[in-house]
Amino acid sequence: MSQLTHLNSSGEAHMVDVSEKVDTARTAIAQSQVQLTDAIIAAISDSTVPKGDLYATARISGIQAAKKTSDLIPLCHPLPLSKVSIDIELQGQYSGDYRPL
Repeated sequence: MSQLTHLNSSGEAHMVDVSEKVDTARTAIAQSQVQLTDAIIAAISDSTVPKGDLYATARISGIQAAKKTSDLIPLCHPLPLSKVSIDIELQGQYSGDYRPL
């Protein structure tokens, strides 16, 4: 088994010393899929989401999450970000037949 970098020789969690590490270009990709009800798909398709622009809110949330990665993941060093891109695709279609109860 390979040695885990965030465990010391006693198996205790510790912060890795990166003071001598050379800066490198890195790319990270995350993906999510969310299942939605017909009512939500209709609201997105018709731009009638009660709380405003769903896509703008999702993009802001994704960018903020990327900026806070080191706060959210234990033992993660803060890394400077040069770009964060959030791509959203609504799959499936709203047929226009949805009628709220």
